[in-house]
Amino acid sequence: MDLPAEKWKAHARRRWASLEPGLREQLSLAVPPRDTFLLCLPLFQAADEELLRRLALSNGVGKDPRAALFYKQEGNKRFQEREYAAARVLYSKVEVPSRSRRWKHGCFEGTSASVHLPAVSHNSPEMSLCYANRSAALFHLGQFEDCLEDIDRAQAQGYPDRLQPKILLRKTECLLLLGRLQEAAGVISKVESKIAMDQSLTSTTRQILLRKISQLKVKAHEKESSPLSVPEALSKTQKDLEFWEENGKISSASSSVSLNFNSCKGRHLVATKDILPGENLVKEEAFVSVLSPGKGLLLQDSAETTWDTRVTNGDLHCHRCLKQLLASVPCRGCSYAKYCSKKCAQLAWEHYHSTECPLGALLLTLGVFSHVALRTVLVAGFAEVSSLVKQFHGDDKELYKTEARGKSLDETRDSTAGMEGLSEKAKPLIPGCEDDGQYQGSYQAVFNLLTHAEKHSPEHKFLCSLSIIAICKKLLDTDLTIFSQESCESQSKLKAHVKLSAELSPELKILGEAMLRHMLQLQCNAQAVTAIWESESGDSIVADSEEVRLATALFPVTSLLNHSCDPNTSVTFSGTAVTVRASQPIPRGQEIFHCYGPHRCRMRAAERQQRLLCQYFFECQCQACLDELGSDVTGIVATTDIFCCSSCHASMQGEAVLRCSSGACTLLVGRDYLLHQLWDLQLQVKTALGLLQDNQPNQAVELLMRCRMDAENFLSAEHMLVGEIEDHLAQGYATLGKWQEAAKHLQRSIQIVETRHGPSSVETGHELFKLAQVLFNGFAVSEALCTIQRAETVLSVHCGPQNAQVQELQEMRACLLELPRNLLHRVE
Repeated sequence: MDLPAEKWKAHARRRWASLEPGLREQLSLAVPPRDTFLLCLPLFQAADEELLRRLALSNGVGKDPRAALFYKQEGNKRFQEREYAAARVLYSKVEVPSRSRRWKHGCFEGTSASVHLPAVSHNSPEMSLCYANRSAALFHLGQFEDCLEDIDRAQAQGYPDRLQPKILLRKTECLLLLGRLQEAAGVISKVESKIAMDQSLTSTTRQILLRKISQLKVKAHEKESSPLSVPEALSKTQKDLEFWEENGKISSASSSVSLNFNSCKGRHLVATKDILPGENLVKEEAFVSVLSPGKGLLLQDSAETTWDTRVTNGDLHCHRCLKQLLASVPCRGCSYAKYCSKKCAQLAWEHYHSTECPLGALLLTLGVFSHVALRTVLVAGFAEVSSLVKQFHGDDKELYKTEARGKSLDETRDSTAGMEGLSEKAKPLIPGCEDDGQYQGSYQAVFNLLTHAEKHSPEHKFLCSLSIIAICKKLLDTDLTIFSQESCESQSKLKAHVKLSAELSPELKILGEAMLRHMLQLQCNAQAVTAIWESESGDSIVADSEEVRLATALFPVTSLLNHSCDPNTSVTFSGTAVTVRASQPIPRGQEIFHCYGPHRCRMRAAERQQRLLCQYFFECQCQACLDELGSDVTGIVATTDIFCCSSCHASMQGEAVLRCSSGACTLLVGRDYLLHQLWDLQLQVKTALGLLQDNQPNQAVELLMRCRMDAENFLSAEHMLVGEIEDHLAQGYATLGKWQEAAKHLQRSIQIVETRHGPSSVETGHELFKLAQVLFNGFAVSEALCTIQRAETVLSVHCGPQNAQVQELQEMRACLLELPRNLLHRVE
């Protein structure tokens, strides 16, 4: 949810409609963000604040002891049913309930702010049991390092002494499995001492514990005598083999690119040499990122309850580094923010979360863009924000005067056109560069991203302004020292002004202006951080994968890339880092392009141009659009989304009524009728996928085969739904262990994907990976080796050699090559 909640948007629309015409016109003519902000500031009413307060109540981020008890009991239930993954998630939802204290000025009343840093532990035997239970779930999931961390947390929270032998034995087993034999021996000695001293143990319990210790000692002896006791993968981190030479002028960019600027393209990157497919061009850490709530998925068999049993991004990923969570560390002030470690929790608190924590429910109501805008100024710091806002007041005034005279901002800021003969020192700086001409991934670069304020609708700017003003009003009640590294005297003056005045201070007005600027920037400059989620269907060896959006982030260097509907790069993410790779050869002097979403493989040129104009305010003139619009060819999509004649299977043409393109056939069919057939077929395919997920592969395959026959009657053989049916059939047959059948259907799916996306596309690479899995499990050695090689070549270009799928392909190849020679040359 990038923009605010629907009810708040609807309220803002009504407020806008109720404004006097003269005031609406004044707001419509206001272009600089500061003018819009200051005009909207007196319009924010108590009724607006009250509505937001009510809306925020539905995003409860406080801690409730009743919810904690519910999640613990549900977790125990799932653990007993051996649903360890579900149990882990439910245990992670258990939070230490806050006592009856009110949050005020950045901390709970009656305490100092430092007492409530997330890293500070509070002894809680109840919480210690939850950590211990989660450690057991992690142990069964094979996550031994995280299991050890939870055991340490349980002990730090006051884990009952009578239960210590049980948890210490689990710790011993983890250490043995990780090859840490000396530590394991020390824990065994500690357990033996506790058993010897504990007189409350019954003889039966004592015997069980001693028997377990004896078994662990045997395991330890076996580990000592084994030369492979410590897996190499656990003893060292794999070295990054990808070549990288840092650019001298652009941070996070390769030396293979340079920064150019002109009135037509604005800032953009150009190749300084011939670039090969797979070469790294940009490797950048986000200046700021905010985890997106994402869709909530109910745990399997979850009943409707008072408490939320959905699994969202917030339960699965660290709120700071976006790392996948196994054993989360919760924030002490709210139930929403969770982290992968105490270090991440501490850093988040120091840099922004101490201010965001009491605003959690409001930020969830106002949407991710508002949250990113706030976090951007928090990360930058008040001194840097204030300096740039004041510096650009005069500059922007002149720019917007020029704009009013009919000259665009890009033309005004085109400081390099026609200056090729000047020396580097004589050339004016490209906007966003430092004084020395360097383009850094800094707040200055973020601040200089274009807002397109003159192109946003007045109503949209009004909504953004009210949302930012609501945050500023809420900041009146928080500790603002995080905004500034200035003298204590200045900080005291700032806080005193805030406490004595119901109006916004000059400092908060500066922050509000900057936040509104960033919120407007995000529509054109926000980057969706994505990841591949993999989940197995039933007993299938082949994983079902889905690309999901994890976060919204700002990458100043990556934002330099212009759009093309047929880009020459691929973008992948690892946590908060982005890597841009060349996806095809890029000759020296050619521009580096990224796709903003509308791709020539997914939609026609007219639709692409409309979407880009609505969101990014430009009419796409990339080569793919020019070629498509300037010829009779209507693009890749048109050849794969057509209907076919049920009699002769030729393509159907026309608008409301479609006619068979074959001259020998006179079939006429209404488009609405065919669209209804397509919709019905999609529902059946969705039902079949549900059967696969419910571990009913036979029924799923039967339904999918009927869908396949129905599709042949009216859909083109290259239609993407036909490819989906083939893919799901392969999944069903793989679940049943019928590898040859699964491979045949995957090969048909790959043909369709290649037709639409191309043989070297990342989409084709993912399908080849599935085929490699099927052939590997079906023991089709020679075919598997060929497919592995092709899949690895394609995926390495788009995702890099350290990608998880590439690593798995290499492991499969190594396993096959270890087979006896006669099996390697066997023909399947």
